[in-house]
Amino acid sequence: MRNTLFLKTALFCLFVNTGVLSAQNITNESKEVQNLLEKKRNYNKSVRFGYSIQIYYGTEKNAKGKHAKFHILFPKMKAKLVYNNPEWKVQVGNYKTKLDADRANLIFKKEFTGAIVIPLRK
Repeated sequence: MRNTLFLKTALFCLFVNTGVLSAQNITNESKEVQNLLEKKRNYNKSVRFGYSIQIYYGTEKNAKGKHAKFHILFPKMKAKLVYNNPEWKVQVGNYKTKLDADRANLIFKKEFTGAIVIPLRK
C-alpha cells in the first residue's frame, strides 16, 4: 500500500513537471514572445541600464590627467570624460550588474582611491 502511494505520487509529480516544462518551451518559441523579447532588448540598449565606475570628479585639468593615466594603466578599457557644469567626471566601463562593477572597482581603487560605482541612466 505504501509503495503504491509513493509510486502514484512520484508519477503525478513527473507528469506535472513535464507538462509545465513543455508548455514553457512552446510559449517561448511563439512569434509574439520573440517579438516582445526583441523589443525589450532594444529598449534596454537605448535606455542603458547597468553600472559604471566614476574614478574622478572635479576640475577639467585634473579630469583630463586622470583620463590619460587611466588609458595608460588600462589601455583596453573604455573611459569617457563627462562634463556637468561646473564639474568634470571620468567614468569607465559599462557593467550589467552591480556585482560586476564592484569587482572591477576593487582593481581600479588601487590606482584611483576615489573610485565609486554609479548606476547608468539615459
